[in-house]
Amino acid sequence: MTQLYQGSIEDILEEWGFLSSEQKETLRDAAIKSGKTVDEILLNERIVPEEQFYRAKGKVLGIPYVNLAEMEIQSDAVALIPSDVSKNYNFLAFAKDDNTLHVAMVQPDDFQALEALKFLTKNTGLRTEIHITSATAIAETISKVTGGISGEVESAVREFNEELEDVKKEVDGGGDRDLEKIVGDAPVTKAVAVILRHGIEGKASDIHIEPSTDNLRVRFRVDGLLYTSLLLPLKLHNPLISRIKILSNLKIDEQRLPQDGRFSTSAGGHEYDVRVSILPTVYGEKIVLRILDKSEGAVPFEKLGYSGKRLENFKDALARPYGLILITGPTGSGKSTTLYTAIDSICDPTRNIVTLEDPVEYRIVGANQSQINSEINFTFANGLRSILRQDPDTIMVGEVRDKETAELVVHAALTGHLVLSTLHTNDALGAIARLIDMGLEPFLLAAVLRLVGAQRLVRRLCNDCKKEIPIPDEFRDIINKVVSEVPESEKTEENQKNPKVLFEAQGCKECGGKGTKGRLAIVEIIPVAEKVRQAVAGRETGDTLYKITAAEGLISMRQDGFLKALSGAVSLREVLEATSED
Repeated sequence: MTQLYQGSIEDILEEWGFLSSEQKETLRDAAIKSGKTVDEILLNERIVPEEQFYRAKGKVLGIPYVNLAEMEIQSDAVALIPSDVSKNYNFLAFAKDDNTLHVAMVQPDDFQALEALKFLTKNTGLRTEIHITSATAIAETISKVTGGISGEVESAVREFNEELEDVKKEVDGGGDRDLEKIVGDAPVTKAVAVILRHGIEGKASDIHIEPSTDNLRVRFRVDGLLYTSLLLPLKLHNPLISRIKILSNLKIDEQRLPQDGRFSTSAGGHEYDVRVSILPTVYGEKIVLRILDKSEGAVPFEKLGYSGKRLENFKDALARPYGLILITGPTGSGKSTTLYTAIDSICDPTRNIVTLEDPVEYRIVGANQSQINSEINFTFANGLRSILRQDPDTIMVGEVRDKETAELVVHAALTGHLVLSTLHTNDALGAIARLIDMGLEPFLLAAVLRLVGAQRLVRRLCNDCKKEIPIPDEFRDIINKVVSEVPESEKTEENQKNPKVLFEAQGCKECGGKGTKGRLAIVEIIPVAEKVRQAVAGRETGDTLYKITAAEGLISMRQDGFLKALSGAVSLREVLEATSED
């Protein structure tokens, strides 16, 4: 920061020859009479060039001016701040060197903007250096660097608005078919295609299209986090909704009830399934598009995050001829992906594998996959009854949602089938209590349960820009405590045995400036051996079950996360957030 100037903006402008002494006095008189500040009058009435005003303001504040038009804007720096936040607060991260993030601001004396910037950059490990720039320069630069998708979509919007009036004149009487013609022929079709393409190219798992009071916001979920990508005119909302409903074979004129559908698309030589969920809100219908790559097969266990004793126990349970395997966790924790990997690992011509899913997300060669449909009463429970007449060896049920399905799953496991399913609980042992709460008899559950696991997804650190850092004092005690309770056999690296460093990633071209690339599961796996089985049958509490598993050398999800953080795979902060014990 440069030395503060002992004077006002108008004094500097006079010194630089942009204002006369008479103009300066006139400005001050006008400010007193109007109740406005001299700054406001200078800007609003364009008395001096905008660039010179901000140069002078920077000198008063002791903040260097930057001409963004002459700068090479670094995309990895821009990516650290969401585009909607940049637009809202009129600031832009334009460069990054060593441990410094350079940020251009229109109002560097705006406390709210500074606090927002501090919040957004607190986990990057970078210090920020503030520069001042003009409002026009920052608006043009933000538009240029974030205008890829916005420009394409907004161009389609303009075309749509121009052509819609002409098309409407040709339509007599309205109705769904007429609306389909309008939407199908108009450039809004291109707008939907552009949004989908950018979502797919950006590795987004979901696209959110949501209306508000004055605009339409599009957000992409990448590696579990939502990022606002563009703001569109609200008048595009209805055409976009209609186009997506047509693609998904949904009712165009139904706006009061939720609707679910799906359609297929292609990009970059790959075929994608797009699951559509439409929900009425106070501002209109919101759309969420889930993108599923048809060409993706099952992911290997090791790539998911399973290793060591946990992987051995899982594979042992899959080798059993019958019994129940449960994977638990909240929505979005990768449970279904783990089941697909499990099924793919045991799929061979000697087994009849049948699945019941909602929906079928990925195809597994050799498995008979079926999608439930509640509208025609093809539920998990009814489907499971039919599956048992299909001579199955292995059954995968997407989710145990109710007592009826739970009872049928247990019955299938008791009658000589290997059954895999998921359940929504916070940890592995919680699944046992949940099933008993549903009404299952503990002795039946103890007889069939072979393994119960739990998992969470955390972002994987980018291998290209991650680096070692000394363990911060705030983490040292908890690392020593958690790691001391982990069996030595699970510590395969020196840093896990004697923690010295953690890892962080600053962001680079390869990870788009995020510092992370993909996600990894942190897991706990509990094989149901004799002691656990007796405890379940005897209705023992969760504390008792936990003591039994700990005594058998099984590690918790948090311990697995700490081991992964010490090996450099993930951030310890994210592990702590994902496994909060509050």
